Amino acid sequence: MATAFTKLVGVEHPLVQTGMGWVAGPRLVSGAANAGALGILASATMTLDQLRSAVREVKSRTPDGTPFGVNLRADAGDAAERAQLIIDEGVRVASFALAPSEELIGRLKDAGVVVIPSIGARRHAEKVAAWGADAVIVQGGEGGGHTGDVATTVLLPQVVDAVDIPVIAAGGFSDGRGLVAALSYGAAGIAMGTRFLLTSDSTVPDAVKAEYLKATVKDVTVTTAVDGLPHRMLRTELVESLERAGRARALVRAVRHAAGFRKLSGLSWPQMVRDGLAMKHGKDLSWSQVLLAANTPMLLKASMVEGRTDLGVMASGQVAGVIDDLPSCAELVSRVMAEARQALESLEALHSLRTLPPPG
Repeated sequence: MATAFTKLVGVEHPLVQTGMGWVAGPRLVSGAANAGALGILASATMTLDQLRSAVREVKSRTPDGTPFGVNLRADAGDAAERAQLIIDEGVRVASFALAPSEELIGRLKDAGVVVIPSIGARRHAEKVAAWGADAVIVQGGEGGGHTGDVATTVLLPQVVDAVDIPVIAAGGFSDGRGLVAALSYGAAGIAMGTRFLLTSDSTVPDAVKAEYLKATVKDVTVTTAVDGLPHRMLRTELVESLERAGRARALVRAVRHAAGFRKLSGLSWPQMVRDGLAMKHGKDLSWSQVLLAANTPMLLKASMVEGRTDLGVMASGQVAGVIDDLPSCAELVSRVMAEARQALESLEALHSLRTLPPPG
């Protein structure tokens, strides 16, 4: 199924595995890439050396020239160094959770890297398109992690009408019917996070996957208790306790987690302060929200790496409530594309019935 996105990136199928922190490591990314989708490596929780090692591991697990991407934090203090690493390693795609600067987009494009920011509003899509982004991932409110409050079905057509670059739809997708629906809105593909998290290629511990599989749609909630921003995740006892906690307790916890993340990431306190300033400016946050944001990496690590569902949070799209199995990436991609073909054939059959001459 060729679309503007598959032609731009060089993948076989119009599917993207998103760059989820602590989840989208070399095994998952190579599994998605080998299945013909675009796998995106999450780099925010890695040091530069760890990122270089992860990129090379993906290369070792895939045939030469297989396209894949790396997700970067545009507001990170070392974003320029990470961009240079992508260029040096010949990575095909750079994706961003926040809009990168026009200068950074130009630098990557000049080196032949495809730039695909993720956005949550029409005006953001228009801005990065004007700056030279090659495509955008549009996440509606159904998506996991930090999210907005506009549904994908409302946001997607707005963005498609606003820009002339390929648009990839995210938020609420898990099967081939969703792919066809997105294509009908004018998208060039879909991006899936939770659906790829729940595969056998994902390194997320089995106990954590079991929590996702037993969740219903109503068990997926949006809370600001973790980092002061709307964050979609599974509702658990921990989430409820965070929501009950006062601001003072939350800030103490955030500082403790910031110290833990500093040690893990190798960043110095001045670097973390610079990142905090960039985050504060980019999102117009208060300092208390910046401190609360330190909760996210460590609380996600507790669940996604250590398997502690009692101590960690589990970012999730609403679509977790309709997922009930753990296929491999190859099985998932094959199934999604088969479902899409079946849906298209059904629509074609319906069209044929409408154009038949009347009987007699």
